[in-house]
Amino acid sequence: MEVLRYRGRVVTDDDVVFIRDLIAAHPQSSRRALSAQLCAAWSWNQANGAPRDMVCRSLMLALHRAGHIQLPPVRHVSNNPLARRQRPTPASISYPHLCGRLPDLGPLVFRQVRRTADESLFNGLIEAHHYLGYTQPVGEHLKFIIYAAETPVACFAWSSAPRHLVPRDRFIGWSLEARRRNICLVAYNTRFLILPWVKVPHLASHLLSRMTRMLPRQWEAVYGHRVHFAHTFVDTERFAGTCYLAANWVRLGQSSGRGKNCPTWTPNRSRKDVLGYALTPRFRELLAKVDAT
Repeated sequence: MEVLRYRGRVVTDDDVVFIRDLIAAHPQSSRRALSAQLCAAWSWNQANGAPRDMVCRSLMLALHRAGHIQLPPVRHVSNNPLARRQRPTPASISYPHLCGRLPDLGPLVFRQVRRTADESLFNGLIEAHHYLGYTQPVGEHLKFIIYAAETPVACFAWSSAPRHLVPRDRFIGWSLEARRRNICLVAYNTRFLILPWVKVPHLASHLLSRMTRMLPRQWEAVYGHRVHFAHTFVDTERFAGTCYLAANWVRLGQSSGRGKNCPTWTPNRSRKDVLGYALTPRFRELLAKVDAT
């Protein structure tokens, strides 16, 4: 019998008994140690092979709070810098204005800056110049600054895709099990910014086309697997999504307007167009797989 469903995993009565026995067999273990042991017992790993330790701890805490298991007392409250992350300082560097035709920019260089010395510059540029500001991506993510010579002209942020998105899921046509297994193979374009000192017609769609061609290889270089489909949201109260459509992205539908943490079914924000792009012609076949190969 199903007791709990958490992050795509169904926990049954038998699973609860197993966890109780695990806790009883290791009375001196901390919550962290128990979650590591449970991950190993369940072979519960991320796509890159690392244990899903934080997700497992959260699942065990949910079972504890619901009265299904009794976890040992908390031994140590960690000073989690991610929970109290300061917003980046807005970049205040001035750059020369660039205008004219696209060929006049010269070679455009895409630099993946996550975990490099330029990551703070990326964060500051987004905080200063994107209308949404900077938000720390969740899960797998990449950050790019595009340069013309030594002048940054644009920024891209990509992250793990949300687990549920009706227009995207309908377009892909995958099953619930396929989505659970393969959501890591979809990338979400969380930020795209042409910097304000750049006024070059057709630059945005040109960069989008180049970015999507290289994205699967860049993702594989960092995470060991490719992504096969990409999507984004366009706030139609602000933008028409012209550059995405010019780069052959497709309108898939509209968001619900509720956001992922909305406690009710009532919309609490503007509805947005959901746009998608196939990163490989075989995306439906690859995303529909549910076997282990």
